[in-house]
Amino acid sequence: MIELTAIRKTYRSGTIEFEALRGIDTDIAEGEYVAVIGPSGSGKSTLMNILGCLDNPTEGHYLLAGEDVSQMTETQLAEVRNKRIGFVFQQFNLLASLSAWRNVELPLIYAGVPRADRRARAVRALERVGLGDRVDNRPGELSGGQQQRVAVARALVTEPAMILADEPTGNLDSRSTADVLGLLDELHASGRTIVLITHEHEVAERAQRNLVIADGEITSDVPTARAGVIV
Repeated sequence: MIELTAIRKTYRSGTIEFEALRGIDTDIAEGEYVAVIGPSGSGKSTLMNILGCLDNPTEGHYLLAGEDVSQMTETQLAEVRNKRIGFVFQQFNLLASLSAWRNVELPLIYAGVPRADRRARAVRALERVGLGDRVDNRPGELSGGQQQRVAVARALVTEPAMILADEPTGNLDSRSTADVLGLLDELHASGRTIVLITHEHEVAERAQRNLVIADGEITSDVPTARAGVIV
């Protein structure tokens, strides 16, 4: 599903250059669950931005489902982000003034889904993450773990093939962390490709495979104890 070849990303500010990624080569198969693990500043979030078509590499090639991302127009990239990739971030990025289902329906609005269909699809997504009884609650009326579940439902509502989760448990307590990781397990078991960005080894072990990144380079690519396990 994902093929990265010699990916480099250089940031420039005046005469200063910083190379965040230094030649990333890796493949991620459809239906695989991969964790990208590394300390702050290692390049893992830069890699996620490229995987999610939020940023472009300075050099190299990124094929998504066989398509060269560098050849896509801005309109095509926006469609990929909206329909083919679901994003879950450390910050929940929910609109405080909107109910849970209204937050979840936002990608459907951008996708042009008719208004009559949006609430039903948003409610189904919330039911899928165990929040069927909280559809009318606003974020301030929900716990941190429940807010992250709303964010996961929003990522799911367009039925994307891939979920990109950037430190999704970073703001959660241990119980909520376990709940969200269990939900990612369920999504993987249903056939979705999961790419999880984290700095926590315990979280990374939930994946089938760990890509360890340091100083902008992949230093190891190893299966975990869950490799080959259907959850």
